[in-house]
Amino acid sequence: MPIHSFEDLEIWKKSKDLTSLVYLACRECKDFKFKDQIQSAALSVMNNVAEGFERQGKKEFQRFLYISKGSAGEVRSMAYMAKELKYVSDVEFNSIHNLSTEISRMIVGLIRVL
Repeated sequence: MPIHSFEDLEIWKKSKDLTSLVYLACRECKDFKFKDQIQSAALSVMNNVAEGFERQGKKEFQRFLYISKGSAGEVRSMAYMAKELKYVSDVEFNSIHNLSTEISRMIVGLIRVL
C-alpha cells in the first residue's frame, strides 16, 4: 500500500494508540503537572511523526523522528513513576511500556530506511 499521508504510516497509528492509552490511563490522576507532562510527551510522539512526514524531506523527517523517539523514551520513563506512585495499574504500565518500546524500535527502523 502506497503511503500518501502520515495517517498511512503504521508508526503514526501506533503512536496515536499510545496517546489514547496514556490519556485513558491518567484520566483520574489529580497530579495535574505530572498528567500534563506525560500526556504532552505522548502527543509529541505522534505529532512529530506527522510533522516530519509533512516536511517532505528525508533529513527533516529523520530529525523529527529522532525527536519522536526521545518523546517515546520520556513516556516510558514517566510510566515507571506513574506505576510507582500508583497513578496507573500494572496492566496500564505494561501496555504503555510495551507500546512505547515497540514505537521506539519502529522509529529506529524507519530512520535506517530513510
